[in-house]
Amino acid sequence: MSEKLLTPDELKGITDNIHMAKVQEQFERVRKEQEEKRALHEAFLARDLDPDVRARVNAVVRRAAEQGLHEVQVVTFPASYCNDQGRRINNTEPDWPDSLQGFAKKAHEFFEAELKPLGFRARAQVLSYPDGELGDVGLFLSW
Repeated sequence: MSEKLLTPDELKGITDNIHMAKVQEQFERVRKEQEEKRALHEAFLARDLDPDVRARVNAVVRRAAEQGLHEVQVVTFPASYCNDQGRRINNTEPDWPDSLQGFAKKAHEFFEAELKPLGFRARAQVLSYPDGELGDVGLFLSW
């Protein structure tokens, strides 16, 4: 009978330690998710158009036309990447392109300079509403 029985305070300490470890693990997971989101956003802001953008556009619109389509979705990104969180796009305001940032802005500038003069049209649309919030935005090219 040399083994000592655990006291209620010791049991409470064990439970508290396990609880704290779980809280710390959850906190670390949330921190990592936030860091990944921040890194993705920074990459989106810094991303440039591919050097062979014209060939890529031609391939996509040709393939779509061969399938009888008149529109393709060319870019998808979170509404939070817009400077107004996607509000102007969601409300189909005529100045929605002014809300674009980063890669989406560069893509739209390419559209304005290269594709619009050829007769292409562009539109933006909120694609999802997770938990009632603005989710992903799609940029579409049509002809």
